[in-house]
Amino acid sequence: MSPRAASTQGRVINPAMVNRSNVQRRATEAAIWGMPAVNYDLMRQEMLTKTPGKENQVIYWGKPLDWHNQTLTPNPDTMYFMAFFNTKDVGPVVLEFPPAGDAGSLNANIVNTWQVPLEDAGALGVDKGAGAKFVLLPPGYEGAVPAGYTPLRPGTYGGYALIRSKLDSHSAEDVARSVAYGKQVKVYPLSQAANPPDTVFSDVQSVDFDSTIRYDASFFDNLDRIVQAEPWLDRDRVMIDSLRTLGIEKGKPFAPDAATKEALTAGIREAQQELEARYDAGFPPFYEGTHWTLPAIPELISAAQGGFSDPDHYPVDARGVGYTYAFIALKRLGAGQFYMIAIKDKDGHDFDGSKTYRLHVPANVPVDQYWSVTAYDRQTHALIKNMARASRASNASDVVKNPDGSVDIYFGPTAPAGKDANWVPTDPARKFELMFRAYGPTKAFFDKQWRLNDVEVVPG
Repeated sequence: MSPRAASTQGRVINPAMVNRSNVQRRATEAAIWGMPAVNYDLMRQEMLTKTPGKENQVIYWGKPLDWHNQTLTPNPDTMYFMAFFNTKDVGPVVLEFPPAGDAGSLNANIVNTWQVPLEDAGALGVDKGAGAKFVLLPPGYEGAVPAGYTPLRPGTYGGYALIRSKLDSHSAEDVARSVAYGKQVKVYPLSQAANPPDTVFSDVQSVDFDSTIRYDASFFDNLDRIVQAEPWLDRDRVMIDSLRTLGIEKGKPFAPDAATKEALTAGIREAQQELEARYDAGFPPFYEGTHWTLPAIPELISAAQGGFSDPDHYPVDARGVGYTYAFIALKRLGAGQFYMIAIKDKDGHDFDGSKTYRLHVPANVPVDQYWSVTAYDRQTHALIKNMARASRASNASDVVKNPDGSVDIYFGPTAPAGKDANWVPTDPARKFELMFRAYGPTKAFFDKQWRLNDVEVVPG
């Protein structure tokens, strides 16, 4: 008797159960693999379905972000512009960024559909504030690129640029100035470069823009949309057969039956549990002995900045974790901006929205631009809903400094007496997390000549 026959003797194989198990298992893996593309598509769909904005245009928030912007861990202390590009129908697309100067400056990051960083632009980007003209080329493009344009090859038709226009303060005058400068960005087809049409800008500040990850069967509708619209990247061809098991196949409609939807739902929820466990385990500390960590797993940062080109290394799991709590990627992390995450207080406990905490920011933060600290909902990784503000920053003119130049920031359901200007409100029914941003960090920042200590509970 063969081993195979022996292994099945006495057992009745139920094909339906085997198929369901297979769909659920592959759904979990597909969700982790496809997280950055679904993350991108959720934002793109919010633009296309809720705003006047279209691809190859620019949407922007005409005021500093509030909780109505439910993207993942955004920055409320700068002015946001987003340009979703698509070269499929119009051919190469130009992204033109203005030079920095008295009118303003920007930090911009350009990524493809999979949010792989293509280039950074602006005062701290590859152009060092001189201004730049990038041209996004479609997959397989072999035409000439005119002089004066820097070619970028996304490998996909779609992608986007996240553009942050520097905000000197939250005053109405500075907000208007920052918006006006951001509107100098241009997006147009290369075919019309001789006489570019005016770029269309849509202010979406009043829109409930929600791109938080949906951990239900609808996740696979977004994933199918990506598969149908974009070419396969060679490194991802191994997923073709796995996705077909789920009913996702290029050129065919995605129409799962009830049983498949049930398995897909179980699979995405299993992925959620796995990804949350990895996130909760934390990242390597930036300052040893504290809970301020790097913004992502180091192997992901390295792989992303290299375009995932290493044939022997593809950190799909780390990438999946990263795009559950953030969007965009930086080609040169640390050159223009650097982030740190804290999900626990000094004693190693989760941040509880019903308690009050204090963060002491020492004087002379080594940055050329500004620093900020923002509170997010721990479960959704978006701005905490129904809060009057989400952050405090060095470019907020009302923030009160201590006599030595340091700043104490408070987080809690109510402001400590006399500390309203330095207070970030939290929801007492929910946990939260923090992100500290350094814009224009200097060498002293990375040499850790300046140190940010842990957040402490304020005794009640």
